[in-house]
Amino acid sequence: MSAAIERFAIGVDLGGTNLRVAAVSESGTVLERVALSTHPQQGRNAVIQELCQAVRDLSGKISGERILAGIGIGIPGIIYMESGLLRKSPNLPGWENFPVRSEIEARVGSTVILENDANAAALGEKWLGLGRDVSDLCMLTLGTGVGGGLVLDGKIWHGFLGMAGELGHIVVAENSASCPCGGQGCLETESSASAVVRKAEELLAAGKSPALEKVMEATGKVTSKMVYDVSAAGDEACQEILRSVGRYLGIALAGLINALNLPLYVIGGGAAEAWNLFAPAMIEEVGRRSYIFREGKTRIEQSILKGDAGICGAAYLAFQGSVKRL
Repeated sequence: MSAAIERFAIGVDLGGTNLRVAAVSESGTVLERVALSTHPQQGRNAVIQELCQAVRDLSGKISGERILAGIGIGIPGIIYMESGLLRKSPNLPGWENFPVRSEIEARVGSTVILENDANAAALGEKWLGLGRDVSDLCMLTLGTGVGGGLVLDGKIWHGFLGMAGELGHIVVAENSASCPCGGQGCLETESSASAVVRKAEELLAAGKSPALEKVMEATGKVTSKMVYDVSAAGDEACQEILRSVGRYLGIALAGLINALNLPLYVIGGGAAEAWNLFAPAMIEEVGRRSYIFREGKTRIEQSILKGDAGICGAAYLAFQGSVKRL
């Protein structure tokens, strides 16, 4: 009798800047991957066309050896889970009330599961990352904004409107910058890559970081990566920006720990690569504000899956066909 053919799934992490697509085996191995830039300004159809072509290309490479179980897509924004409709996405202008799931299913001829990108990352961390030994975890993703996902009893917690886990909009600061959500002082305005850039531009305007100004001269603009590099090289002004990122993360985490008492809180996303620069201030702030954390059993750790958390979580959803207990 011939051995059963292993299934694979396509996991997609679609953002306003980057598009990552991977073929993932049912055992959790990334078989093939492609990383592209997204160009929302070219219109919705162009982005979807590029996404679908990447899915077809990867499927074609793998399908002779394995059976395609489906396609999971993590996308930023508010999703109506039952209909697969993207209600709104701040990073994808022009996608409001768009039936993403049915549109992609029609183009690629396969089942599509749609999920918020940070939720998908949290599920990926539960399946293959730091969360393999726990049933409950919270994940914060630091990127252009700050996303969040909750996994409770092995399943993504969506809340009654499907909008649970909007942790980037926890208010952590008074009299701070306005947030795209319409609020003020949100975690996203203090600890995201965009916040780092805003604070660095304020430094430059005040003439407080000659080192950053010198590095910026080559490109003409500030990036969060540039701030991290200058900070790591010893620039005190840039180091204070990263300490500020950590302090505000600590305020949010302390509240989450006190409210939820989960065993694990994971920090992921591209900006989490600056962990060594912001984590000490973050842990100090959590310890100051959370008596539960001071008991010494709550874990706060950097994601070990890094950029693969979202695509692996999306692939897992495709294997399951719905959100089920791990």
